[in-house]
Amino acid sequence: MIRRIIVLLAVAVVVLGGSVSGVLAQPALNQQDKQFLAQAHRSNLAEIQAAKLAEQKTNNQSIRTIARRLVVDHTKLDASVQRVARTAGVPLPDRPGPKQADTLSRLSKLSGAAFDAAWLRAQVAGHRQSLVNIGKELQGGSSAEVKNLATTAKPIVQGHLEMLQQARSGTGGSPSPRSTPSGTHRGTPRSTPTGTHPATPTR
Repeated sequence: MIRRIIVLLAVAVVVLGGSVSGVLAQPALNQQDKQFLAQAHRSNLAEIQAAKLAEQKTNNQSIRTIARRLVVDHTKLDASVQRVARTAGVPLPDRPGPKQADTLSRLSKLSGAAFDAAWLRAQVAGHRQSLVNIGKELQGGSSAEVKNLATTAKPIVQGHLEMLQQARSGTGGSPSPRSTPSGTHRGTPRSTPTGTHPATPTR
């Protein structure tokens, strides 16, 4: 009986040995990994709230389209962040950071062109900061899984930033002309001659 138990234990060690060593081989999360998870979660919460606010307040079709994209993308990104944090046992904040909350509060009090300009400015700044955070994680993180989150998020955040910068240059702080197709560079109507300022009537 004892010999049988020893044999079964030996088999279990052989069968489970690969998975156990694989788990042990995974590096523990360092402080940078934990900080990135918290920052990414806060940023995602802030971006989603700001995007939903834009969907409610803006009359600018380009901004409305970008806002819908931000909700979808940041919801997906945050689901991955929460999954990794939950597996690693890292607690996440339940709301955006103080500065992000202040920005959301200020945006909620604006309307029209003032809202559009402030919203785009805040989103450009927020996405630039997210790219800085991603760079720090890729350079200083120790967890392959957390770094993979950063690698996945980087082109998505960069794409958002490019869209926001294009919309910002197109609006110049004011809503784009309604006839301007979404994504048209600088919001210039196709009938406007090259080099003519869009706001200047052709004489």
